[in-house]
Amino acid sequence: MTKLLCMAGSIRKESMNKKLAQLAAKMAKKDGIEKTFIDLKDYEMPLYNGNLEDKNGLPENAIKLKQLFIENDGIFIASPEYNGSFSALLKNTLDWISRSHSENEPSLSAYKGKVAAISAVSPRPIGGLRGLVPLRMLLGNLGVTVTPTQVAIGSGFKAFDSEGKLVDERQTSKLQATVDELIKTTQALNTY
Repeated sequence: MTKLLCMAGSIRKESMNKKLAQLAAKMAKKDGIEKTFIDLKDYEMPLYNGNLEDKNGLPENAIKLKQLFIENDGIFIASPEYNGSFSALLKNTLDWISRSHSENEPSLSAYKGKVAAISAVSPRPIGGLRGLVPLRMLLGNLGVTVTPTQVAIGSGFKAFDSEGKLVDERQTSKLQATVDELIKTTQALNTY
């Protein structure tokens, strides 16, 4: 069974990126796929601080979230764009769960062997595309295989209908292609 984790780099109540991650989870409806959507608001953590880590170890929520990453094979991330990059919330989350918390834990255990698909929704016309470049680079640096197909949806305030579906059929097709490639790549890499 292939397990996918879907999440957004936003905790805003009406987050467009949260809607996209939820929709991606619904689209991953193939046989042999188990998918989980998580909301980072349920995993609050302080800003990463090495002194805090030395004194107290990893926060409980970082350990819980790291375990979810370890248990899942693929990750779908919908990230808002802030000032041409991805959100500080997402960066902080990825930083905390990159840390080892037990003596024999391999480095970057939450990321090794993982596949990710990245996406963004923005009110701007280019749809958060600029923020996906540094996110792709960071995930690659952590050892994650990032699929080539991605989706960036502009005019985000008008992108979804009242049921949380994308209004534009081309955007729906692009999202489905991104989810399908995540599944295909994850399954291919997990056969070794």
